[in-house]
Amino acid sequence: MDAPLPSTPTLSPDDASQLRLLSIFHYVVAGLTGLFSLFPLIHVGLGVAALTGVMPIESNGGTASLGETRLFGWMFIGIGSVLILCGLTLAGFMAYAGRCLARQQRHTLCLVVAALSCMLMPLGTVLGVFTLIVLLRPAVKAAFDASPTAHA
Repeated sequence: MDAPLPSTPTLSPDDASQLRLLSIFHYVVAGLTGLFSLFPLIHVGLGVAALTGVMPIESNGGTASLGETRLFGWMFIGIGSVLILCGLTLAGFMAYAGRCLARQQRHTLCLVVAALSCMLMPLGTVLGVFTLIVLLRPAVKAAFDASPTAHA
């Protein structure tokens, strides 16, 4: 005799609706995060201006040496570039987590991104907390684990 197939847990309509809304909000906050992460382009521009000599730098009433100017320029370019890279990476992960929420895949990734988005006050904090609340429900976790494409 064949053993009965285990039943796959289904989400309640409220849980499914909340996951869909969280997915949409992840896309919105990812877009805003990507936009705001481009603000350090101002620092990169200042660094380039210092390196090219367009922006003269004065130190203690006199002009700074060439070495100091180059250090200033490269520091601004480096720090600005790292900030842009980190912000765009976080925005990409937030958008990907939104996709995973809609497909009920990669529960752990969604939890980690929700925790990281709590750093982005105020919208990211609200989104992260609500995402953590929904994802930590046993029925939602079971639905992620039982999703036919969860391991694909």
